[in-house]
Amino acid sequence: MTGNGDESRVAYRTCPLCEATCGLELHLRGREITLVRGDRDDVFSGGFLCPKGTALKQLENDPDRLRRPQLRRGDRWYEVDWEDAFAEIDRGLTAILEKHGRDAVAVYLGNPSVHNLAGPIYTRVLLQSLGTRNIYSASTVDQMPKQVSAGLMFGTLLSIPVPDLDRTDHLLMLGANPFASNGSLMTAPDVPGRLRALQARGGKLVVVDPRRSKTAEAADEHLFIRPGTDAHFLFALVQTLFADALVSLGHLAEHVAGVEEVERLARDFTPEAVASVCGIDAPSIRRTAHELASAPRAAVYARIGTCTQEFGTLASWLVDVLNTLTGNLDRPGGAMFTKAAAGAANTGGRPGAGRGVRFGRRHSRVRGFPEVFGELPVVALAEEIETPGEGKIRALLTIAGNPALSNPDSARLDRALASLEFMVSVDIYRNETTRHADVILPPEGELARGHYDLALYQLAIRNVANYSPPVVELEPGELPEWQILLHLAAIVAGQGASADIAALDDFVVAGLVDRAVQRAGSNVEGRDAAELTAQLATRRGPERVLDLMLRTGPYGDGFGVHPAGLSLAALEAAPHGVDLGPLQPRIPGVLRTPSGKIELAPDPVVADVDRLRVSLSRTTNGSMVLVGRRDLRSNNSWMHNLDILVKGKERCTLHVHPDDARRFGLEHGSLARVRSRTGEVEIVVEITDSIMRGVVSIPHGWGHDVDGVQLNVAGKRPGVNSNLLADTSRYDPLSGNAVLNGIPVEVEPAAT
Repeated sequence: MTGNGDESRVAYRTCPLCEATCGLELHLRGREITLVRGDRDDVFSGGFLCPKGTALKQLENDPDRLRRPQLRRGDRWYEVDWEDAFAEIDRGLTAILEKHGRDAVAVYLGNPSVHNLAGPIYTRVLLQSLGTRNIYSASTVDQMPKQVSAGLMFGTLLSIPVPDLDRTDHLLMLGANPFASNGSLMTAPDVPGRLRALQARGGKLVVVDPRRSKTAEAADEHLFIRPGTDAHFLFALVQTLFADALVSLGHLAEHVAGVEEVERLARDFTPEAVASVCGIDAPSIRRTAHELASAPRAAVYARIGTCTQEFGTLASWLVDVLNTLTGNLDRPGGAMFTKAAAGAANTGGRPGAGRGVRFGRRHSRVRGFPEVFGELPVVALAEEIETPGEGKIRALLTIAGNPALSNPDSARLDRALASLEFMVSVDIYRNETTRHADVILPPEGELARGHYDLALYQLAIRNVANYSPPVVELEPGELPEWQILLHLAAIVAGQGASADIAALDDFVVAGLVDRAVQRAGSNVEGRDAAELTAQLATRRGPERVLDLMLRTGPYGDGFGVHPAGLSLAALEAAPHGVDLGPLQPRIPGVLRTPSGKIELAPDPVVADVDRLRVSLSRTTNGSMVLVGRRDLRSNNSWMHNLDILVKGKERCTLHVHPDDARRFGLEHGSLARVRSRTGEVEIVVEITDSIMRGVVSIPHGWGHDVDGVQLNVAGKRPGVNSNLLADTSRYDPLSGNAVLNGIPVEVEPAAT
């Protein structure tokens, strides 16, 4: 139900502000939110709510949030109507495309674009219409190593096993702090509550982290680990499993290829060989392996701390090697595959085998980075803008992204953005990145759009589906994001600023229906495409596409074949969501590798192990390294303009161990200078024994002290940008992911 009047009402909605997908109970008077509570009847979250959810009211009312297109002339900004905005974009982009070709225009996708319904659907249309090789996203400063390892092992980029938290007896967690961030690549509301329940039923939580995070404080055991050495530690666990005859594939035995090769690769990574590298003693490593193998039901889970390092893909791979070798992959209480209701590549087509994944179909111009899942790494973006010659990036489209803060060597990228010939941003703020745009296109408010988590439900620890309809109507002058993206697609396709968007949307849906009826194994295989399209005709935009996905998905009604199955109408009738049950074993059906087996030793991974083996001889010699951290109230850079989330004690501080503080002459509350090869920052010192010796920590996503932004709350508490210290020469070669953890730095007192 939507409304803009003065009536009071209650609406239910999935929170769009992080990966947890918690249910919200919104009390409204007209358009105004008067109260936000957790939805106690939500089938997944059961009333849980973190502070970010309560900030939805401030986000909707933020006076800095853009509501009309913005046009820049020099240093001045003007509010314009949509017709003029698209005409300006048509003039700017078309001239560059005609003169310099498709690759002269790049696209950057930020992570909020995944947290809505329109983004994943219509961004793909835009990218196909543009046809550039220069596609970049937040994935290569976050999760790409896990997607690469999952793709190589299981056949698709989101075939990522997630811990079955509600049934496991033993969880080994690395590089994650779900007490602050809930799940990540693991969709789960109230992870803290679920972990406490694990312990209450007699299970054990082991956290491996260079910081004693909130999660580590609550764990049964915390092991400090030197940043960047998770792969060494994990390989030592693997070596112990083989050496001590603890490998037990169980039901997976006939579905796994490469076990012998993994055993060979692990031989050099004994606990004794890696102990001095990772900072965890050999007996603790060996005991950890034995406890993992002997637990009735166990899972290994790792996240951003293990992805954003130089051996990110190897660490991500070894997590699932361990889950496989202990027999805990694809079984209740272990690490399991979600069966999503819509959009999952591992639920379509013939089960059990597929084309697998292939990388390197094209390469970046300057350093020759191979594409991975259609993207180039963000460590290449600045150089592709700056370097003269054919194929130079001259224009950029950013969608819900702030790479000027979130990408490595931010100062260089900021200069590169300022040098572009033309730039367009789809964003609700004029921030550190969009201040460089020529045109900013703001999507509608959160309450005015339908919501379904297409990507996040593919990683949920329970099979669920929940659609949130719009609860208010569009304000005069607002344009839905899906229409914005289709206008951009039409412009780059040469159809002009006044193209028929409805006809383009019809074309998109017709193509999706055709593929559904032609797909082997589909529940509408061989059906009349025109008949199915007609049944979708009452809807437009992303809701029409979602309806198609649900009805042709694994729980779908098949357009009448299974009347009790899912459709968008069924979800509309269930405002608290539909519970599709706990995760179930899916091997071999979930696999899409050419062999139809779990590829435990993929060739690209095997080739990279030599690089890890060489690193065993490294010494630290007392040098310092930098890691990031997250806070419960902060979701990267895009929620720092909400007072309810940034008020209170200063959170952008330098965590440093007392021994290191004495060594460098630092005092609590004083300023320290932190310097790397690429830059330096001055930041307030917070001395704490919760961080490992030799390590300092700065939270990610701050640095709101630049000119030209319109972020009044964030500007009063700007913090510092840790990515000024990150180096684009440091990356994981298999995935191209930036190294944001384990950055070598020098630390000293700042001059007063």
